[in-house]
Amino acid sequence: MKPMTRRRLVTTGLATTAGAAGLAAAGVAARRLGLVPPDHCGPYGAGETLTYSAERLLGENAMAREFPRELISERPFANPVAPPSESFRKLEAGGFADWRLVVDGLVAHPLSLSLADLKSMGVHSHITEVSCEEGWSYIAQWKGTPVSTVLRAAGIMPAARYLAYFSIEHGWWESVDIAEAMHPQTLLAWGMNDGDLPVPFGGPLRIRVPRQLGYKSVKYIVRITAAESMKGFGKGLGSASPEAGYAWYAGI
Repeated sequence: MKPMTRRRLVTTGLATTAGAAGLAAAGVAARRLGLVPPDHCGPYGAGETLTYSAERLLGENAMAREFPRELISERPFANPVAPPSESFRKLEAGGFADWRLVVDGLVAHPLSLSLADLKSMGVHSHITEVSCEEGWSYIAQWKGTPVSTVLRAAGIMPAARYLAYFSIEHGWWESVDIAEAMHPQTLLAWGMNDGDLPVPFGGPLRIRVPRQLGYKSVKYIVRITAAESMKGFGKGLGSASPEAGYAWYAGI
């Protein structure tokens, strides 16, 4: 009998089962492997667990599609956001010189980084699509600092399983697992289409998670926190999105 490898478990167990009994069995297997999303207790939890588990076991190193420059959208349209807060207006008036990204949680060396600090840590760019479930999709060039670079500089600890990230705008936050955070295409983006990142598109700093739907790429990032569990954040579902009815894992 062949040994039950993780890949074989998915292909012969998770991916081939169907119906309620199959989803239940898939959930048991996913829990054994530690591949259960934070929002697994909802009405669609079994299906979300199956999707997340299969993606992580079979496509963890997959890359989001990158496009040639000629396919950059001529007139990208930013989805509307609430009017900026007074604190944001003050930072913008100062050219965002006082903008800081706090890196904390399960890291050996908590950091407070300016935009200049981030830019000095390494630059990566890609031309990818913001795929929005509400229709705000467009292709752009994104330039920024890999999240993996920042986490390594902070000394991320082995116990960290998730990265939560927070906007300056109250109540706007998300999270991804560490595999997504450390993926080479996941950026703290401060540039767009050969210029600074415009404010309507999240400037001066947003996270870009091109392998997931657009709502995971939160604008106006001021803090990232490495954590072992999402239970201490919000309602414990992993982000504000599942609290509003969306799935935590939004892979495309």
